[in-house]
Order: sequence, then C-alpha cells, then structure tokens
Amino acid sequence: MKYESLTRRAFLAAATTTAVAGIASAQDKPNTAKVVPRKLSPNEKVNVAAIGAGGKGTSDIMSCHKLGENVVALCDVDWDRAGESFYRLKDAKQFKDYRNMLEKMPEIDAVTISTPDHTHAPAAYMAMKMGKHVYVQKPLTHTVAEARLLKNVAKETGVMTQMGNQGHCGNGVRTLCEMIWSGAIGNVREAHVWTHRPVWDNQGLAEPLPPEVTPENLDWDRWIGCAPWRPYNHKLAPHDWRAWLDFGGGSLGDMACHIMDPAYMALKLVEATDYTVEVMEQRGRNDQTFAIMSTIKYSFPARGDMPPVDVYWYDGHWPDPATGQEIYNRPKRPAGIPEDQVLGDDNKNGSFFVGDKGVLTAGEYGGEPRLMPIEKMKDYQYPPETAERIPDESPYFDWIRGIKTGKVPCSNFDYAGPFAEMVQFGNLVVKSGEKLHWDNIKGVVMDISNPEKIVSKEYRKGWELPC
Repeated sequence: MKYESLTRRAFLAAATTTAVAGIASAQDKPNTAKVVPRKLSPNEKVNVAAIGAGGKGTSDIMSCHKLGENVVALCDVDWDRAGESFYRLKDAKQFKDYRNMLEKMPEIDAVTISTPDHTHAPAAYMAMKMGKHVYVQKPLTHTVAEARLLKNVAKETGVMTQMGNQGHCGNGVRTLCEMIWSGAIGNVREAHVWTHRPVWDNQGLAEPLPPEVTPENLDWDRWIGCAPWRPYNHKLAPHDWRAWLDFGGGSLGDMACHIMDPAYMALKLVEATDYTVEVMEQRGRNDQTFAIMSTIKYSFPARGDMPPVDVYWYDGHWPDPATGQEIYNRPKRPAGIPEDQVLGDDNKNGSFFVGDKGVLTAGEYGGEPRLMPIEKMKDYQYPPETAERIPDESPYFDWIRGIKTGKVPCSNFDYAGPFAEMVQFGNLVVKSGEKLHWDNIKGVVMDISNPEKIVSKEYRKGWELPC
C-alpha cells in the first residue's frame, strides 16, 4: 500500500460522523469515535506523543516527561528543529507524519500538539476521534468553525483536553477575577487589551514570496498540510508563519488567548448570547498577511448581573516618519492614572478594566492584578479565594491529572473552544475590515448571506475537516 493511501485512510477513518449543520452545537450526540480513551488509574503512567516536537513543542513534551509520564513517540516535519527532543528522549519513536504515527501506535494515550496554527485542528480532530487526550497550543484553531468543531468532538469522545494558554492556570488571573467579582471597581464598562506583537517579519507584506530551495531537513508538503500549496520560502518557516493568513493568526491569534483571558474569564464573556466586532483603526490590510496594526472593538450585551461591556484589542507598531522610532498601538491612559505608573507589563503586554468605581490593571498572563492609581492598593484587602487554584500553576499537571482522575482541566475545550472562537471571530473582522455580528448560541454569523463559508476555509485534499 502506498504511504499516501495509508495516511489518508487513517485520517478519513477518524473523520467519521461529526459533520455539523454549519457549526451548530452537537452537545447531545453520543460518542461516535471508533476508539474510546483507555482508562488509567492515578498510579499509571500516560503514554504521551508529541505532534510538533521542535520549538514550543520541545518544552510541551518535556514538561510531560518531567511529570514522569512515558513519552513514546515524537513527530515533526523538521527533524533538525526537533533534534533536542530526539536527543533528550532517545527511546521515543520518530515520525514525520502524525497520521502515520497515530495509526501505527495504538498504545498512545495522549498527544501534545505544538505546530503552526493551521494544523492544530486536523491533528486534534484525528487524535480525539481515535480516543486520544489532547493538549493543543493556543490559539487552539485557525478558524472559528474549527473551534466549535473541536469543542463538540471533545464532548462526544470524552477525552481530556487543554489549550496551552498557561496563564489560565495561574493564580494571577484568578485573583483578578475575584477582585472584579467582589466589586473592587464596580460594574465594568470597558476593558482594554494590548500587545507589542508582531515580533516576526513580513506582517503587512501584500505579495507572495518567491520560491526557494527547500532545506533537506524539512518535509515541506507535510508542513503545508491542509493549507493551499505554495513553494517554500524561509520567510514562511520555521518562524514567521504567524504573519501569513494561510498559516497563522497574526498578533491577535498569537497573544489574545493569553492577554485577553483575564477579561474573558472575569467578565463571563462565554455567557454572552451574541456579540459584535468592528475595526476601529487598521494599517496595511491585504490578502496575504495580517495588517501591521489593528484596533478592534468587541461589544457584548449584559450577562447575568453584569452590564454590557466593550472589550478593545490593540496590536502592532510602525515607524514614526519624522524620527524613525517605533510607534506602538496603545489604548489611551485612563484619566487620573499618573504617567509614571505602569499599566500592564511595562507597556509591552497587558490589560486594564474601567469600572464605575475605578480602574484595575494586570500583566500578560493576568499577573500582578492591582487597582490604579497604585496608592489604592495600600489599604486594599483581597477578597476570599473562590476560584480554584491549580497546583504549581501548571497546565501540564492539570491535563495529566485529568487523564488519570477524570477531573476536568481548567482550559478544557468547553472553555477554550468558545474563547478561541471569539479570538478567531475577531480575526475575521481584521481580515475583512467589516463589522460582524456573532450568534454565540447557534454558532453562526448573523445578517450575512454565507454564514458557513465565512467562518471556515478550504482544506487541501487529504486533510479535510467536516466544518
């Protein structure tokens, strides 16, 4: 049997009956997977494999190894980039195609997925359909439709899931939530979230890149995966793919699942019935890469006892034509906050919340939540801890514990799926420049003629998903 036939058969065998109407909820469907997760006791070791073993994949799989689990396989399309993992985990079998790995190694219990954004969903979908638990790096998916699909499939198959937005396991974001929930700044009307991204090249580049000779160590066809074919260029891989619409999510896709997480959790945005997103300002929008800067506004209706709220996102930078120095896209400083007091993390990444009674700020992962001006913290008494703390603030421990005990990890796909959906819906607006309205219950774009098409994409033959 040809190798291509084997891997395609493996993938399509996993892609059985999860097709949804648009991307509507499938919460009541039974487990349609052909394989269910293996039951483990708390004393057993989990057989973990890496899909993406270089770059961030190295730290992801090594974190599982350090917890004492069995790393049984490593998969990467670039064996030079995965060299450190191969060296440190010599007993693990090595693969270039995760479809082949999953078919040949039924003993795998769980996988980490640390690949470029466009390949997250195909890998996670196949693994879950084969009864494997999945840890998927942020931003979880490349499209809105994929986010809801993965949430539904996780529920259908009963696997333990976790998105790699590690700050969600941190104590900072939980303290921040407790401060807001206890009324420290009153009803929150606005939240402002910013990043110094992009830190990669080519964002704002409007033309395709010229072909280059593919390095011998890189399997370019498998790196492309489900994306439209294009020739290799070093400005696409291994690092700068985040700038490109076909492969990454730009600054929003890279960082929002970190920096926007405090707002998403504290303001209970998952409970919104619907929301709109619109571009407030943008520079360099084109059909190849993400813009060099964007400011967008999410508008949410009331949620329970919380009033309507606007959440603003700021990314990007550009050279000052007069001085050549970089100008960073930032929110206006709230009135009454001295210029010498730091908002967020030293102007690089962070957020602040504007309430009826004051302002609260935090860093990239929700760290160091504090009232502003900082003098307000002098006599402030933190509220009781009502949000569960994760041991060692470790997303890997949280996930492995879930696999062994059934305790659901905190950034499981019931939480991470809708969150990633919101992030990628913002990217639809960034790409199109249009104001869009999302039905958060039905999972459809409102008031347009092609709601299914706009939230999904075309998949290259052999890598299709039912969304």
